[in-house]
Amino acid sequence: MEITWWGHATCTVEDSGVRVLTDPLFVRRLAHLRRRRGAPPPAEAALAEVTLVSHLHADHLHVPSLARLAPGTRLLVPRGARRAVPGLRRLGHLKLTEVAPGDRVQVGDLAVRVVSARHDGRRLPVGPRRAPALGYVIEGEARTYFAGDTGLFETMAEEVGPVDVALLPVGGWGPHLGEEHLDAGRAADALARLRPGSAVPVHYGTYWPIGMDSVRPHEFHAPGAEFVRLAAERAPGVTVHLLEHGESVRPRIAGYRSCPGDAPAGRGDDEREGGAR
Repeated sequence: MEITWWGHATCTVEDSGVRVLTDPLFVRRLAHLRRRRGAPPPAEAALAEVTLVSHLHADHLHVPSLARLAPGTRLLVPRGARRAVPGLRRLGHLKLTEVAPGDRVQVGDLAVRVVSARHDGRRLPVGPRRAPALGYVIEGEARTYFAGDTGLFETMAEEVGPVDVALLPVGGWGPHLGEEHLDAGRAADALARLRPGSAVPVHYGTYWPIGMDSVRPHEFHAPGAEFVRLAAERAPGVTVHLLEHGESVRPRIAGYRSCPGDAPAGRGDDEREGGAR
């Protein structure tokens, strides 16, 4: 089982012989945002049996990036996405399925379970079209929780269930993210609730507004390290992997747990390797 972080919320999870891609974003610039760290993912990052889209915002559902996926790739999107994002109709080479919390999709030897997220599900801030924001639990040899973009919510641990690895967003475009996001502190609180064996912070240190390079630059760079620090205080048994763009990790898998409070996997037994930078 291996996880590669390509930047922002884009990850590849390889488990049970299946490649899973999350929220692909393969461009240097998106509207007012510019990629400030790491090169865009290489061509091989677009290779996957199934791609998961967490919600409709353009930095998570990016139609030109989805167009790069190979013909026949399975694509899971929130229910209502076709109606809200007309560009999806151009992706006839993909096997698109709309899903909602509670759904379960089998892909080879993997099952993908759909869970809730607390986040604005509209395509545009003032748009009338809504679709649920989602998280996903990838169940194979391991259980991996991809949170998408979410705030804390009361039933998070109950819905997600016991997991081995959590991919948690820890940042955004600035210091004031609002309650429908996880910053480093709220992500550490989420980790304390979920108690996986390992965690990988995502959704930080990749894109930043054009012209804001010299304004509060620590807000761009700091969330990953801050999450590591706070996770050590609030969820001390969880191993946190702070990856560089394109870097991979093979977390130690302790097996599914009977409850979130069970003993976590030990530290120091994971394998890391560099990928494309």
